[in-house]
Amino acid sequence: QVQLVESGGGLVQAGDSLRLSCATSGRTLSSTVMAWFRQAPGKEREFVAGVRGTVSWKLHADSVKGRFTISRDNAKNTVYLQMNSLKPEDTAVYYCAAGKAAIAGVSTRIRDYDYWGQGTQVTVSS
Repeated sequence: QVQLVESGGGLVQAGDSLRLSCATSGRTLSSTVMAWFRQAPGKEREFVAGVRGTVSWKLHADSVKGRFTISRDNAKNTVYLQMNSLKPEDTAVYYCAAGKAAIAGVSTRIRDYDYWGQGTQVTVSS
């Protein structure tokens, strides 16, 4: 059983930075694609960033490109999301997800991820 536990969320002001962490346990995920999604009130869950395996193939959504950076430390079984220059529109619950073994590359589709954390709230005030 895979478990994902997010941490690092909080209330910040516009322009501030936060680093989210996702600690994984249960099985080795070093070759599995890992991703961050977010869901704002009244909106659908959306892809934020993903990273795959030891070659660190990364993909960031256009809305966060240049501000957010995903990374992973396989030795610590942890995935990170460094968020800089935060905006009020970044306010959401952020979820960590582990991709299905069969998918290729870094998928942006929710259905390609089969394990999810409980989420961590990020609130950015203007």
